[in-house]
Amino acid sequence: MQNPTAAMLVIGDEILSGRTRDSNMNHLAKELTKHGIDLKEARMVSDDAQAITDAARTLAAAYDHVFTSGGIGPTHDDITADCIAAAFDTPIDVRDDARALLQAHYDRQGQELNEARLRMARIPDGATLIDNPISTAPGFTLHNVHVMAGVPTIFETMVASVLPTLTGGAPLLSQSLRVERGEGDIAAPLTALADAYPDLSFGSYPFSQNGLYGTNIVIRGQDGAQLDQAMTALAEAMQS
Repeated sequence: MQNPTAAMLVIGDEILSGRTRDSNMNHLAKELTKHGIDLKEARMVSDDAQAITDAARTLAAAYDHVFTSGGIGPTHDDITADCIAAAFDTPIDVRDDARALLQAHYDRQGQELNEARLRMARIPDGATLIDNPISTAPGFTLHNVHVMAGVPTIFETMVASVLPTLTGGAPLLSQSLRVERGEGDIAAPLTALADAYPDLSFGSYPFSQNGLYGTNIVIRGQDGAQLDQAMTALAEAMQS
């Protein structure tokens, strides 16, 4: 059986402007790989309501899971929750359980739960809250879309909270071989191996370092024994 599929939607002008470097996609890809969920697509969109809504609706229809990052804070440009609600034609408002979490958090901090902070308690009807042990403001899951914060430390804790609730498949395994040969030299034997092992994925990635150049060859698959066989065949082919 095929693994479940996923897409990621990265939201924020600061990402697209280059002001902030996104690390969340890399983290998510690694965690999904270990869990047996195949990340198939990643998109980045600006803080534009129509763009977020359209992308979320399209990705949710195409994949088993969609993970979003960014846009669920207290400021005017934090519009992700409203957009996800719109994507599913679902009402959204301040929810009592989310409000209670925030009230307790700001009471402990000796701060007011003002109107801006209360925006973080706006949750679409029927959504399940995603725990945020760092700053309390929850994410949420609506249908197959998991809405998370953009701050990497918070995003990572939310991923850790959500993944155990999702059914995964077979983890994707990988092995690699570094050869001091260019891609033009290895293309023919690599193609032959890819044809011989159609259930495996073969990738070649050139490198140039300290005056040396060559290729890192990576083989990926779910069958460990088959992966070992292919690596043995690859090593033999690179020696000829």
